[in-house]
Amino acid sequence: MRIWVDGTLRNAGDATVSVLDHGLTVGDGVFETLKTVEGAAFATTRHLDRLTRSARGLGLPDPDLDEVRRGCEAVLAANPVPLGRLRITYTGGVSPLGSDRGDAGPTLIIALGAASVRPDTTAVVTVPWTRNERGALSGLKTTSYGENVVALSRAHAHGASEALFGNTVGRLCEGTGSNVFVVLGGRLLTPPLSSGCLAGITRELVAEWSGAEEADLPLEALDEAEEIFLTSTLRDVQAVRLVDGGEVPGAPGPVTAKAMRVFAERAGADPNP
Repeated sequence: MRIWVDGTLRNAGDATVSVLDHGLTVGDGVFETLKTVEGAAFATTRHLDRLTRSARGLGLPDPDLDEVRRGCEAVLAANPVPLGRLRITYTGGVSPLGSDRGDAGPTLIIALGAASVRPDTTAVVTVPWTRNERGALSGLKTTSYGENVVALSRAHAHGASEALFGNTVGRLCEGTGSNVFVVLGGRLLTPPLSSGCLAGITRELVAEWSGAEEADLPLEALDEAEEIFLTSTLRDVQAVRLVDGGEVPGAPGPVTAKAMRVFAERAGADPNP
């Protein structure tokens, strides 16, 4: 594997960063994950726009998007895989121990790993922990993923692939690495960004292409929904068949099946929508 680190393509064994990098010591960093198909990344412009928004939200300098694109192209050329996960990580760089950021400048890392096609349906669980919709990191795609690691481990222990969070006021929010859509009364709905959820790229495209509406939903909407599906970079559109062990009959339902079909067609026709 060849990995891009601060302007240089390196072998995996030599692709190192300082143990004092702020991304390691305090989770001071942002990232993006892009799906790649036969060496081509999907929705690059939208992902890099969000990388910049997240960096600004964390107080990091804007990433040099020309360098990011060069790094992505080099990594894709050096690591041919049919289906891949392209990870761009941008951190606060070498800093003093503690929360203060140093003046060495940011660290940029780009790596690619092989991915596999997800099944059309999956199981999810809800978790007792909450997303803080008023927190300083709300809506930012940061490397501070400890809460997600714990919640996803709980999901796996219960035979599920994803854990869903409510927010501090009991409204439906998001998964550890996905957005959630529900069908209620025939309407396709997804929580608004004000719920604290991430502005997912696949979420955005599905809303545009399938006419989904934002709606402030109680967590209990999962119990009442006629259909539920998840969206994310590597899931695309994935139907939910079980929530906390309870069946969602007929998954994928007709609205979900249409969203899956439309997304596949539109994404296949335009790799950078």
